[in-house]
Amino acid sequence: MNKQIAEFIGTFTLVLLGCGSAVLAGADIGLTGISFAFGLALIAMAYGIGPVSGCHINPAVSLGMVAAGRMSMPEAIKYIIAQVAGAIVAAAVLWVIATGKAGYTLAENGLGQNGWGAGYLGEYSMVAALVFEIVATFLFMVVILGATGKGAPAAMAGLAIGLALVVIHLVGINVTGVSVNPARSVGPALFVGGTAIAQLWLFIVAPIVGAVTAGLLFKTGTLDAAE
Repeated sequence: MNKQIAEFIGTFTLVLLGCGSAVLAGADIGLTGISFAFGLALIAMAYGIGPVSGCHINPAVSLGMVAAGRMSMPEAIKYIIAQVAGAIVAAAVLWVIATGKAGYTLAENGLGQNGWGAGYLGEYSMVAALVFEIVATFLFMVVILGATGKGAPAAMAGLAIGLALVVIHLVGINVTGVSVNPARSVGPALFVGGTAIAQLWLFIVAPIVGAVTAGLLFKTGTLDAAE
């Protein structure tokens, strides 16, 4: 398996199972269950495709790796194309499955898209959403870079990163639905349209800002004791 195929499969899995947990089972498992669905999907892929591609399955993570000096931009672009494609296909598959239930409508039930403001979960403001996504992605990237850095126990990296994603979801689902991953946001938004598309910019810009900031701190040695 080449790296791009691995990233496609990994992102597909994260979006299908993570967003699928909200759309297909949210009423039964609640916010805690959805949080664990995202984290456990990431843990599974970390050990499944990690040895192939590093299991970024997130454009912000790939750009954070570039900022940290651990990846070249041309390779990151290839990763990002595969990640976004995987997320879009996953959203399409989820939509097909969801429409198999009587009463489901894309406008009312959605596909686990991210958002903020009136009518969206906790109805937090745009500023709250922006701050949360930047800070949460920054912390997520710190865990990723630290867990995969020199001196870190490699066997534990996937578990640490996945559990970090669980905690981020536990805290932030009511704020934005939690993106920290532009691909995860793009897939559902393209099908839902409307407000999801109008607000998509935040879920592209904020995670990238957070991840790149963490990457730069590691590159300078500020957060990299192993260096």
